[in-house]
Amino acid sequence: MTQPTQTESVRFSAWGLSLHAIERNPVGYPTVLFLHGWLDHCHSFDWLSAELPAGWRQIALDFRGMGQSDHLTDGGLYHFTDYLADVESALVSMGIEKVHLVGHSLGGSVALAYAAANPERVLTVTAIESLGPSGGKPEAILERLRGFVADLGKPRRRRTYPSVEDAATRVRENNSGLSERVAHHLARFGTRVVSSGGVEFTFDPAHRWRFGFSYDEEQLLAILGAVRAPVQLIHGTTGFTFDDARMRARMARLGSPTPITVHGGHHVHMDNPKEVALHLRRCIEP
Repeated sequence: MTQPTQTESVRFSAWGLSLHAIERNPVGYPTVLFLHGWLDHCHSFDWLSAELPAGWRQIALDFRGMGQSDHLTDGGLYHFTDYLADVESALVSMGIEKVHLVGHSLGGSVALAYAAANPERVLTVTAIESLGPSGGKPEAILERLRGFVADLGKPRRRRTYPSVEDAATRVRENNSGLSERVAHHLARFGTRVVSSGGVEFTFDPAHRWRFGFSYDEEQLLAILGAVRAPVQLIHGTTGFTFDDARMRARMARLGSPTPITVHGGHHVHMDNPKEVALHLRRCIEP
């Protein structure tokens, strides 16, 4: 395994909000930006990064309110388009003109949407266990809005766990498909020690509130149809499926890429980083 060189934590401003990322080999080429899944963090790509060429410039971003990036102040709300703003601020702040995007789950949806919004900047997109947001029929907005309003009064409560191991157990309770090794890694880098003893997760609890808006299926198809970069779709054997008509319609808008199946679950890039790295190299290297 080749370890990337010159790994460091970096911070930059997203129009006043301090965001965090891990950068490996800042003078390398090509440049790859990794976007993590919901309630995860940049360290979810550690094992994958270690399997990629040391000469690449690799940046793994913490979205706002997750990982080590700043939370919004009380009263602040998170929206899907905010994550596109995080990507834009990362590229501008770090002087990146052209980039390969790799996104897992939520990060894959963000990568595809950003590639549609700023096609001149994106060279390739690899979406891991993702093919855009939930979508749905236009009338689904009513239920979504009602859920959004119902969540507004919820407190930002944080639960304390006796140890990282206990936090990892909680992670597996929420995602039974995770191995102990993966859950421990996510908990190790996704928690912080509290003064009263024990650890708490670093993500903002407000991320658990329901979004007030999502694209319906026709809008989502329009977004996917605007992606100009080559798209690679990777999913796990026990994870995401592309078998229904809705997913086939989405893939058609992307030029009908053939999904690549890799042994693993929803966090397949952590379950099988060596094979996922092989597919990334084939997509990114000339």
